[in-house]
Amino acid sequence: MMQFLHVQFQLSAVLLFFLWYSVLASRRKSSFIVCVGTPMIPDFYVLVFFYLFFLKVANLIIKFANVNTMLNKEIISSRLEVGISFTEFTYQILQSLDFLTLYRQHNVQLQVGGGDQWGNLTAGLDLIHKAEGQDAKVYALTIPLLLKADGTKFGKTAGGAVWLDPKKTSPYEFYQFWFNQDDKDVINLLKKFTFLSKEEIDSLAESVKTAPEKRLAQKTLAQEVTKFVHGEEALKKAEKITDVLFSGEIQELTTEEVGEAFHGVPSEEISSDPINLVDLLIAVNVDKSKRQAREDIQNGAIRINGERLTDTTTEINPKDSFDGKYIVIRRGKKKYFLAKIN
Repeated sequence: MMQFLHVQFQLSAVLLFFLWYSVLASRRKSSFIVCVGTPMIPDFYVLVFFYLFFLKVANLIIKFANVNTMLNKEIISSRLEVGISFTEFTYQILQSLDFLTLYRQHNVQLQVGGGDQWGNLTAGLDLIHKAEGQDAKVYALTIPLLLKADGTKFGKTAGGAVWLDPKKTSPYEFYQFWFNQDDKDVINLLKKFTFLSKEEIDSLAESVKTAPEKRLAQKTLAQEVTKFVHGEEALKKAEKITDVLFSGEIQELTTEEVGEAFHGVPSEEISSDPINLVDLLIAVNVDKSKRQAREDIQNGAIRINGERLTDTTTEINPKDSFDGKYIVIRRGKKKYFLAKIN
């Protein structure tokens, strides 16, 4: 019963949203339509949904879905030797039904997708022509995928991608993403994501060949894209954080900048009570044992907020560190940890 009420609440929220949106759109004389393709039905109700779904579309599938045609699609045939899941195999049926439904209900005539979606898009054309007649005016348009030099996709499904929303990817992380691009990819990205002239890009391409260690092309790419997406002030902050982390002068950062700079590093929460340095390293999982922690401290491998500490008896007062919110710990040259003070 609770599950049913939960489903009702979710669906009601969606309906209220679209009711609000439709009123707003009518005032602005907008004809924009949002179609949600994923049902919000959890657990047992998924079975009910699929039962009703296949009752509705079984006739279409039986009449028009040709297994040989599906197998011959490059998106399927290229995967047969290495293996393909049932979900991936049948996805073109679901996408085709989406296109058919949109064509029937909203007269949608064009479906746009990435270059790897060509088989799925044309499957939609085939279904519409079989169901509605060959004179149905429907089209498919693909956009070339942005690929890395090794041929892998440059996107969220391939991993390591970034968001434009600063709440999901901070300007510093955004800057670092572009700065860390491979020499083989950076010139292609400069051409696609910046407004630099051909002469400027050619000059940067030459620098990649003659002085790759300077990473001038990567720095320019990071500057141009970060400034375009997040603005001049965000770019300055990202560059400041980058310079500070390179120099190790952590104390030059503000509390806000520390939170942004070390957003993705290993972190643990600690209390605001004074704590021995050895115990701090254990609490934040910098070291696994007190013996190792003492060795790291005595060998000069530990820095607290940029300051090297070599005395194992040192007491750390969390309240004195970055407005009592963070303690930044560095072990060795590059390994950072963050203690969040609660």
